[in-house]
Amino acid sequence: MKPKFKNSAKKAQSSANKANAGAMQALFNEGLACHQKGLLAPAKAIYEQVLESQPTHFDAMHLLGVIAAQTGHYLLAVALMDKAIALDAKSAMAHNSRGNVLKELKRLDEALASYEQAIQLKTDYPEAYHNRGIALQALQRFDAAVASYELAIQLKPDYAEAYHNRGIALQALQRFDAAVASYELAIQLKTDYAEAYNNRGLALRGLRRLDAALASFEHAIKLNSGQDFLVGRWLHTKMGLCDWPEVADQVGKLMTAIAGNEKVATPWPVLALSDSLELQRKTAETWTTDQYPTSTELPAIVKWVRHEKIRVGYYSADYHNHATAYLMAELFERHDRNKFELIAFSFGGAQRDALRERLFTAFDQFIEVDNQSEKDIAVLSRSMEIDLAIDLKGFTENSRAKIFSYRAAPIQVSYLGYPGTLGAEYIDYLIADHTLIPQASQQHYAEKIAYLPNSYQVNDRKRAIAATQFSRAALGLPQTGFVFCCFNNNHKITPSTFAGWMRILKQVAGSVLWLLEDNETAGQNLRREASAHGVSAARLIFAKRMSPPDHLARHRFADLFLDTLPYNAHTTASDALWAGLPVLTCVGEAFASRVAASLLNAINLAELITTTQAQYELLAVELATNPERLSQIKQKLASNRLTAPLFDTALFTQHIEDAYTQMVARYHAGLPPDHLYVLP
Repeated sequence: MKPKFKNSAKKAQSSANKANAGAMQALFNEGLACHQKGLLAPAKAIYEQVLESQPTHFDAMHLLGVIAAQTGHYLLAVALMDKAIALDAKSAMAHNSRGNVLKELKRLDEALASYEQAIQLKTDYPEAYHNRGIALQALQRFDAAVASYELAIQLKPDYAEAYHNRGIALQALQRFDAAVASYELAIQLKTDYAEAYNNRGLALRGLRRLDAALASFEHAIKLNSGQDFLVGRWLHTKMGLCDWPEVADQVGKLMTAIAGNEKVATPWPVLALSDSLELQRKTAETWTTDQYPTSTELPAIVKWVRHEKIRVGYYSADYHNHATAYLMAELFERHDRNKFELIAFSFGGAQRDALRERLFTAFDQFIEVDNQSEKDIAVLSRSMEIDLAIDLKGFTENSRAKIFSYRAAPIQVSYLGYPGTLGAEYIDYLIADHTLIPQASQQHYAEKIAYLPNSYQVNDRKRAIAATQFSRAALGLPQTGFVFCCFNNNHKITPSTFAGWMRILKQVAGSVLWLLEDNETAGQNLRREASAHGVSAARLIFAKRMSPPDHLARHRFADLFLDTLPYNAHTTASDALWAGLPVLTCVGEAFASRVAASLLNAINLAELITTTQAQYELLAVELATNPERLSQIKQKLASNRLTAPLFDTALFTQHIEDAYTQMVARYHAGLPPDHLYVLP
């Protein structure tokens, strides 16, 4: 009878367990229904109740981790995912979910390992391939990311998000045509895909197809005008096309949004839209906080022993035929190798041209880091004990500001590439001069200012001016008449600047305005604007792009360079002065609007600096109608060209090395960064 009693007890217990399991499964299903409806709090409570009764319930544990992730509790989510995986190590879904949480925590290598595990367990898992692509992309492994997205697409041909993210990776590889095609496939599958329209606009900008880019941005705005930084991109594209109807109203709205700390514009376009130091800093800080916040992933740098030579790392995407390289080449060559060791960190792709070959030999080490993540580049920099990390990009195209958020070196410096504050606490110094940043303006810069005694801008006095024999006719210029010119990019031409130019042309009979033809639409729009101002469109002449030596040579056919405001001529002003062409400027408040004045002061031509629009127009007309005075200025420029500080590269090198030495001395003395002043 005892065995019979035991069997009855076992059956009863088994029935009770089954009943409990059934009840818990029904309860779990109730929680799942809440979860699917977005009712996270009741779903969480139900999953917890299920786990109290059945601690080994895999689905409840896994989805409790998912809710933790959905509510931003990522560390808890990882712990719960780990518990779920301990219950069922063969769940590809759990490994994929764990990867997603680790990705949010920026633990990208661990996330990648989780996705790999998910794929190993389930080789036909498109979401895992897609998520792996995102992690690879974040690690700057763009080719591998593209391959992973393509595997996801093979498994799921209607995967709009995979097409979109493949487009982002292709764009990072500067394969703009392929990126546009990928975005368009995403849009075909998901016609309301606002983010894809936005990114397609960026890729089209990379192809210089500004009309198409503008249309793409406008479609994105119609679908979702609240996308971060979209409105600024749209407005910047309109400025590049010189498409000005209602621009003033739109700029006003943009500045109001910036003042309210809204994420409406990236920093660089704002330099050409507003001269307000306050708004420029707000834009930079909003962008930096959102995209490149200070990282705590790497430990603080422990002060290393002072090196025999100061190790200077220059970080740039522009070690090729680019304005930054044109200006800096001789500086790299002239650095005192007895005191400084130079390391180039290049992330602009292996563009092989003569200037790149010249630069390659100018450094002690030239390291290509295109395929390394920003964190890895910072780690590499630390391992090499770089003393000074010089960011030559700032927020310009192909920049990688995130490198410095990890603190690549104990001293981090912004120079040349971006004419303004980066708004980042981890950038210690900004190299400038007293013209660019008067002491009263220091409060508008997050960095301490390293003041050079002449101009902040280095120049390469080896730049060749071609012996090409042009003619006015070949350049599209009339045989007679005064030639005003401005070879600045079209987005720097504002309606107010152009209106001033038209007033000048009206007062100088037979004069023409020679502009860079950045794109055909801009030319059409500017001709139409000229006509609206009562000036014949035929008085606007457009110059095609040509090689730097030929471009310098054609300056001899111009009589006076007219600068833009609020974004001055920078390299283009140096080009003009090096070629012997006087530059007339009007200074503003911000760094970008004071660069031409900085150059003119350094070549002792302060008489070409004006402070109001009225002065600017009056002097332009006077110089155009008083040949003797203009001739005197040209003679002075010719005399100063090789004697004044502006093109004295050897002197400039001494000054910037003095600034670097002061920075390092303060650091090793245990002093924080402070404003520095290099003596003449």
